[in-house]
Amino acid sequence: MTPTADEARRTLGGALLFLIIGAVIGSDLVADYVQGASLSHVGLEGLVLVLALAGGLVFSRRWVALRREAEESAAEARALRGEAAAQRAEAERWRAEARHLIEGLGEAIDRQFERWGLSPAEREVGLLLLKGLSHHEIAELRRVSERTVRQQAQALYKKAGLAGRAELSAYFLEDLLGPRARAEPASP
Repeated sequence: MTPTADEARRTLGGALLFLIIGAVIGSDLVADYVQGASLSHVGLEGLVLVLALAGGLVFSRRWVALRREAEESAAEARALRGEAAAQRAEAERWRAEARHLIEGLGEAIDRQFERWGLSPAEREVGLLLLKGLSHHEIAELRRVSERTVRQQAQALYKKAGLAGRAELSAYFLEDLLGPRARAEPASP
């Protein structure tokens, strides 16, 4: 759990309170000792002084630990932001390098959808299926019922002569991935 600024402030406040109490008791202890107060009174104030300083120490150590945790959390957050930025940059670099290929693929998919005679709604559902969205996600995005999306997907599959989503994806993507590496036969 990441420490909050309020928790750190309360902890520092507790440490300061105990240290101030210790300082007040310490000065009273010295004054009482100089004035010759009874040994039991000076002993009792000494015990209270030790307890106040111990409380201040406990709170101070907790405050240091909270500061360390906050610094570690901040460093981790910076590292995660850096990783996310690097991933975004890598994705953008890939998109830029493949932009003309992606545009060509998009045009080829559109032409095939036309050849299959898909309606605009079926085309949209097809593209969203190819992007990997679920029927539920497509329904939310298009603001229609999930049943409507399923019906449009079934109409697409029927017009295309495909069995389902996997065959739709394979129809467009299988050749893009190139041939699979064949396993070399084991040497005798």
